[in-house]
Amino acid sequence: EMEHKNYTVVTEFVLLGLSQNHKVQMILFFFFLLFYMIVLPGNILIILTIREDSQLGSPMYFFLANLSFLDICYCSVTPPKMLADFFSHRKTISYSACMAQLFFLHFLGAAEVFLLMVMAYDRYVAICKPLHYTRLVNRRVCCVLVGATWGGGFIHGIILFALSIHPPLCGPNILDNFYCDSHQLVKLACGDTYIVKLLMFLNNGVVIVMCFILLLISYIVLLLKLQTQASKAKNKVASTCVSHIIVVFVMYGPAIYIYVLPFQTVPKEKVVALLHTVIFPLTNPMIYTLCNKEIKGSVWNLVSKYRFCCRK
Repeated sequence: EMEHKNYTVVTEFVLLGLSQNHKVQMILFFFFLLFYMIVLPGNILIILTIREDSQLGSPMYFFLANLSFLDICYCSVTPPKMLADFFSHRKTISYSACMAQLFFLHFLGAAEVFLLMVMAYDRYVAICKPLHYTRLVNRRVCCVLVGATWGGGFIHGIILFALSIHPPLCGPNILDNFYCDSHQLVKLACGDTYIVKLLMFLNNGVVIVMCFILLLISYIVLLLKLQTQASKAKNKVASTCVSHIIVVFVMYGPAIYIYVLPFQTVPKEKVVALLHTVIFPLTNPMIYTLCNKEIKGSVWNLVSKYRFCCRK
């Protein structure tokens, strides 16, 4: 009975945040607020541009719009709480809010990982099987693939959620970060957590590394295949593949750093976690946009169109 009482003691967690210095917190607050005011509308603009411009109706742009939407959702999980905590002397989060944050973080993060693999498949078919492209990557197939990415992300999030609520918590309740995550919570658990740690490692670290290696191999094969293409087409497709590779490194690099050795204290973990959950996701669609002349032109046309309408 005493043990059962101890297991139900933790009802909230104390987040140590990024810094304890008030001046540093204010500087960080204004930096991230400015970042969101610039980059978040940019992602929304990409979605609107792809939706409005009929010339951007290919599967590649359909997936890019979904990536922008996923990144907007992903960056709505931890940053709002982080920004609010900059003004709080004692940064706390309830147990239920912590679990919700953990679930959506892994649900949306995994969905994005799977979407990057779908985008690699799209490029593979476009380069290696161009005559069958319209049959293998039609609108129906695109919708099924995007639905599968959301479904796979949901399953991943549920598994991590179930593993995180399984170990009993009996204190302490301090998390040395600005958000809740599975590998932080399991460190606070009572009793033997070896099996839970192993399952979390397999579900996070191993899967991330395997997906990263598969994506890297696929893009290397595609770049080698491009050597046989005509120069004009080769340059256009190569720039797209390079932007994909940059996003793969940007997305997977911090994830591997955090989750491959999740139960050991790694240096600069907060900084890497900040890049992984706040900065990089919103910049991913921007990387694709900057490397693509068609979408840059369409964005500019859309902005010019609305400017003209507003003046009238």
